[in-house]
Amino acid sequence: MVFSIISQEAVPPPPPPIVINKYSDEQLRTIVKIMRDRLQLYKQKVEDQYTTSPEISPPVTPVLLKDNYTKVIEERKRQAEEERIKKEEAEKKKKEEQEKKKQEAEQKKKDEEEKKKAEVKDEKKEEKSMKAKLTEATWFWVDVVLMPIEDKMDSVLGKTIDPFTDRRYIAWLSLVTLAFNYNTWFITARLCFPYHTESAIPYWFAMDMLADFIYLTDAILFQARKQFVKAGDIIKDRMVTRTHYRASERFMLDMVCLIPFDLLYFQFGFKSIFRANRLLKAGTFFEFSDRLESIMAKAYIWRVIRTIGYLLFMLHLNACFYYVASEYQGIGSTKWVYSGLGSAYLRCYYYAVRSLINIGGLNEPHTVFEITFQMTNFFTGVFVFSSLIGQMRDVIGAATAGKTYFRASMDGTVAYMVTNHIPFMVQSRVRTWYTYTWDAQGMLDESELLDKMPLVMRTAIAVDINLSTFQKIDLFKGCDQQMLVDMLLRLKSIIYLPGDFVVKKGDIGKEMYIIKSGAVQVVGGPDNSIVFVTLKAGCVFGEISLLQSSKDGGNRRTANVKAYGFANLFVLEKKDLFDILVHYPESQKVLARKGRKLMKAKVPAAANAEVEKKKGLALFGPKPPTPKMLRAFGGNTNLLSKLKRAAASGELKKMMGAPEPPPAQPGTPPSTPTPPAKEEKPPEKKDEKEEQKKEVQKKEEEKKEEEKKEDKKEEEKKEEAQEGRAKTRNHVIWQRTGDKTQPSPAPAPAAAAPAAAAPAAAAPAAAAPAAAAAAAAAAPAAAAAAPAANPEGANGNSSRLKFPGIRV
Repeated sequence: MVFSIISQEAVPPPPPPIVINKYSDEQLRTIVKIMRDRLQLYKQKVEDQYTTSPEISPPVTPVLLKDNYTKVIEERKRQAEEERIKKEEAEKKKKEEQEKKKQEAEQKKKDEEEKKKAEVKDEKKEEKSMKAKLTEATWFWVDVVLMPIEDKMDSVLGKTIDPFTDRRYIAWLSLVTLAFNYNTWFITARLCFPYHTESAIPYWFAMDMLADFIYLTDAILFQARKQFVKAGDIIKDRMVTRTHYRASERFMLDMVCLIPFDLLYFQFGFKSIFRANRLLKAGTFFEFSDRLESIMAKAYIWRVIRTIGYLLFMLHLNACFYYVASEYQGIGSTKWVYSGLGSAYLRCYYYAVRSLINIGGLNEPHTVFEITFQMTNFFTGVFVFSSLIGQMRDVIGAATAGKTYFRASMDGTVAYMVTNHIPFMVQSRVRTWYTYTWDAQGMLDESELLDKMPLVMRTAIAVDINLSTFQKIDLFKGCDQQMLVDMLLRLKSIIYLPGDFVVKKGDIGKEMYIIKSGAVQVVGGPDNSIVFVTLKAGCVFGEISLLQSSKDGGNRRTANVKAYGFANLFVLEKKDLFDILVHYPESQKVLARKGRKLMKAKVPAAANAEVEKKKGLALFGPKPPTPKMLRAFGGNTNLLSKLKRAAASGELKKMMGAPEPPPAQPGTPPSTPTPPAKEEKPPEKKDEKEEQKKEVQKKEEEKKEEEKKEDKKEEEKKEEAQEGRAKTRNHVIWQRTGDKTQPSPAPAPAAAAPAAAAPAAAAPAAAAPAAAAAAAAAAPAAAAAAPAANPEGANGNSSRLKFPGIRV
């Protein structure tokens, strides 16, 4: 039966053809169809030879030459290139159209989004405007109510308050900070400890109301008056400051602080947790800290106090947590928790101190809760205490940074001097300079601090300190005020120790000095022991050096100036002055004119000083003025040779008015030379002082013209003066002998005088004049030989010349 059923089943349909690619399958089927049609046509062609094919016969390929073939190939290439270009252009246009459509779509989306945003903004603006109107309406009535109070406060505080410089505002902030600290400490204490007893509640409530009143007064009367800066301008309009405060985030916090959650006392009991919103006034505490530091001379004191306050508050919080943990475990249930004896706050605070600072000696915890709490305490104490100690170290380090720098600089300098074996006296002076500089100005170099300030601040400080002193200087009177301000910025401060020479005589002067504090002395004398004048604070010296020009860059100092005690001087260099004068030509002319006047006044003063110097007491008197006769021969230079020439020509005796001796008789022995009479001092001139002044002026002019050769000229003058004094003595001695004949130019020793006289006596009478001439020549020859034989006489230190029978 089953077999019959299986035999009667239908044959299954053939499987569908497997198609890999529809396009390829269609192409193959088309080719197969064409081939079958062509086969069928071929069969008909065999049967009927006149049957024609439906297909078009391909054209006959023309026979092409080489040139024609090349043209065809180029034409085909050209056509292919044109087709390629057309395809690229078509694709490019297609892409551009697609991109354009995308851009249009994106722009459309953006426009829609902008419209939506604009609508949202408009809605928000409307909401804001509605809120602003409601707020304005609300605050309008508040302002109306508060107007009498604000009018009274205007007479006390003014329309607005400068929060940075007004001390009254800082004092008020201190009161608000006190109220904030009350809330911070007592809200947590009352929340944890059982201090809300029936007898204490009225006192707590009164203190809370007082703190809230301070908060409310700050928000209404003070914060609304604070000036603020907008786009670089200080806004002082009362309405604008009030609007700015009410639109600020601080106003929102102040309003949240004042929400009276205390009314919930009537529903849930007197619990301090309802006053937790008062702790949002913390911004006032930090503002008070910043303002107080800005006005304190030693701000590190407040920083130390604030850091200690942080530490005490952390211990306070830990004491509160410990009491809560003890109450949770059961007071007195174990040795670790609070036992319930004594003052709860004091015992818990003592535990917090020992636990957070890790002093040790605490009772061992027993339960898991106690162990966890104690471990948390230890870890918190390590981090909190170490951070506070580090902050304290930073505060103290910042406060003593200057002192540390001073000690490091001084120690380095001392180590350097010890390494290089500097004398102990120099080391002591260096230590003294460091110590006095630090004690006087609190720093070693003021420029390091001033360079960090803006130019406006540096100018204000310099003008406040030194402008009045500069205006008193005669040299700078009439100059541009701005030029003086620029000069103040170039001043450099230098401190001199007692006995230090500020300037020395003969130094090149390139600076001007202004005495800031202390005193200096103008000294002179062989050992600088004579004090001419003492200059104190506000005096100026060396100003002529700024305008006196020469090849070596400055004029010579004419006196010694040394510090009488510790002297703090301001120095202005010539280079800085000339750099400034480039921008002030009119002031430059004024200074040049005044400099010439000062130099003209300086020359007579120097002449008077020279005369006064000669009038003082001395061991040896001043040298008398040169006689007219000697000045007629042109000074002291080569005086002996001039005297010899005058004696040879007979002019000298005529000028002196000496009578001629009678001629010697034959057979008469030569006369013995008579000793010279006592030397008479030449008469002093009536106008001696005037001539001396003229000579000093002449010397000053020569110094100006030849400053580089001044030292050399002084040495030459000394040598010429010494030679002149020796030659003058020789001339006087030769004059007193009464000889007429010219002395011999050849030097002869002193012993030649008797040797020359002996042959003259034995000679006949006709030889008498020759013998007399030889005897006369012996005196000047001996005088010329005397300096060489006697060094003391050559130096002018002896009043006795080595001539036989002659004493001067």
